[in-house]
Amino acid sequence: MDISLIIPAKDEEQSIPELTQWISRVMQTHGFSYEVIFIDDGSTDGTWDEIIKANQANASIRGLKFNRNFGKSAALHTGFQAAQGNVVITMDADLQDSPDEIPELYKLIKEQKFHLVSGWKKKRHDPITKTWPSKFFNAVVSRISKIKLHDFNCGLKAYDVRVVKSITVYGDMHRYIPVLAKWAGFTKITEKVVEHRERKYGHSKFGWQRLVSGFLDLLTLMFVGKFSKRPMHFFGTFGILSFLLGFTLTAVMLWEKFDSIYISKVPLKREIVQQPAFYLALVALIVGVQLFLTGFLADLLARQSISKKDYLVSERV
Repeated sequence: MDISLIIPAKDEEQSIPELTQWISRVMQTHGFSYEVIFIDDGSTDGTWDEIIKANQANASIRGLKFNRNFGKSAALHTGFQAAQGNVVITMDADLQDSPDEIPELYKLIKEQKFHLVSGWKKKRHDPITKTWPSKFFNAVVSRISKIKLHDFNCGLKAYDVRVVKSITVYGDMHRYIPVLAKWAGFTKITEKVVEHRERKYGHSKFGWQRLVSGFLDLLTLMFVGKFSKRPMHFFGTFGILSFLLGFTLTAVMLWEKFDSIYISKVPLKREIVQQPAFYLALVALIVGVQLFLTGFLADLLARQSISKKDYLVSERV
C-alpha cells in the first residue's frame, strides 16, 4: 500500500463528507493505493456517523473511535500503530489542510528519501493572537532542538513508515514529533510550504493555554530525551555539586574551630552552630545525598525499562 492517511477528528461532522470526497479524487487521480484512518477523539456530535457513512461508500476509509476525548497525541499514536502504508501522512479534519498537497509530500518521502516532511503554513488565516505566539514558540523549539522548521505544530506531515513505528507519542507531544524522530535516528527532516485554508465549519479547538502547556511539554521532552536512559548523569551531577558545597563549608568551619583552639587561640565570635553557614552546609549535604540516591534509583528503573524496541535496526544483510 502506498499511503496511510491518519486524520484525528473531534466534532467535525460537517467537514467529513467533503474531506473524504476530496481525498478520494486526489488518490484516484494519481493512482495511489491508500487507506484513510479517521480517529474519532471523543466527538459529541455526528462525526462517528459520518465516518461510518464514508466507510460504507469507500472501503479504503476506516475509523477508530475513542470512548472519550484523549487528545491529538493519543489519536495520532493509535493511527500510527494501525497504519499499513509505506508513507504515512497526517492532516487535520477541519478542511484547513488541503489533500492536494498529498502527491508532493509522497514524492519527497519516496523519491527524495526524506524521513519526515513537515508542512509550513507560511500564509496563515488566523488572528494575530494566534499567529504571533505560534511564531515565538516555533522559533524557541527550533533553536533548542536544532531542527530548522518554521511550523512544528502543522498537522500536515508526511513520514516514512519506519518513523511512526519507532516513536511513542503521548500527552501533548504531537507538537514535537520531528524532535522525537530526530532522537530516534531519523535525521533527514525537511519542510514544505503548504496551503492554509480558512476554516469552513466549526471553530478552533485550541486556545492560549496551549502556549503554556507547550513550553512545559518542551521542558519535559528535553529532559526525558536526554536523560531517560541515564538519569544518574542529571541527578548525580547536581547531587555531587551540592555535597561538595556542603563538605567545603563544613571543612572551613572545622578549620576555623581548630585554629581558634590550637593555633591562634583566638575565640570564635560565634560558635559553629550559630553560624548561617552551618545550616547551609547541613542542607547542602542532605540534598546532595538525596539527589545522588534519586539518580541511583532512577538509573535502576531505567535499566529495567529498556526493551528491544528502544533500539531500531534500520537494515539487515
